[in-house]
Amino acid sequence: MGLLDGKVVAITGAGAGIGREEALLAAKEGAKVIVNDLGGSRDGSGASAKVADVVVEEIKKMGGDAVGHYTDISTADGGNTLIKAGVDKWGRFDALVNNAGILRDKMSFNMTDDEWDLVIKVHMRGHFMCARAALQYFRQASKENKLPNGGAIVNTTSTSGLLGNAGQANYGAAKLGIVGMTSTLALEFVKYNIRINSIAPMALTRLTEDLPIAGMMKQLTPAHIAALPVFLCSDAAKGITGQVFGVFGKYVQVWRLPRPVHYWEAAGDMWDPKDLAKHADEMRTVIGKVNAPYMPGSPGPKVQ
Repeated sequence: MGLLDGKVVAITGAGAGIGREEALLAAKEGAKVIVNDLGGSRDGSGASAKVADVVVEEIKKMGGDAVGHYTDISTADGGNTLIKAGVDKWGRFDALVNNAGILRDKMSFNMTDDEWDLVIKVHMRGHFMCARAALQYFRQASKENKLPNGGAIVNTTSTSGLLGNAGQANYGAAKLGIVGMTSTLALEFVKYNIRINSIAPMALTRLTEDLPIAGMMKQLTPAHIAALPVFLCSDAAKGITGQVFGVFGKYVQVWRLPRPVHYWEAAGDMWDPKDLAKHADEMRTVIGKVNAPYMPGSPGPKVQ
């Protein structure tokens, strides 16, 4: 038996790279898959249904079942029809993997309005449009007791949002925004037994092939990523929600969400800036200790 036997899973941006590997593995684990891809280039231009259709045929050839979806997921119609495609064909919907994305990299002082707006639209708005449609279905299905084991959403963030990356103010803002959205949705839907998590994948794809560290990433393939979202979509992930996971190569990480790590208390009822200035050296020392440099590609520490 597969981890996703009998489930219907939608994966956006599933025509290539990480999304394609997620779709293929979900099918191998027994899921019926809605393969979404607009079929554009990595900057979001162009469109072709063939990109999604190729993956649908791959899944069918290996004995699985899939349907293509070609609508822009940054629109309400895109999100709604994505979920509807699964319900119409198989009578149910169980999990969403938000993976679709584009790049319009530019240093902030040269970035145009369109380069900012389009990246925010595809990533943040696209994630929300699909998540909202899925959650509307989940909420009703849960009320009707059609989801005894709950449903799942896996969003895709990035270390460019978690850590920052020069030339990606638009992408980084969108990706960190997705973390905030994930945390909020997880809180809203925990009572419905719906799990909502984010993953920060690192792999050599068309979005990363021209990065300075691309040469170091040759062994980090999209196939290394797929197991984590497939697991998070399965019933085996019961109780795991509101988390940010890193995944690359043979490593899966759990990231610490932002939280206080130190505090200073004013001598009176409130702080004066000059009093804060007296603590500046201490602040620099504390910041240096709690913000030890992290290099993407390192697994990081284990909880002791």
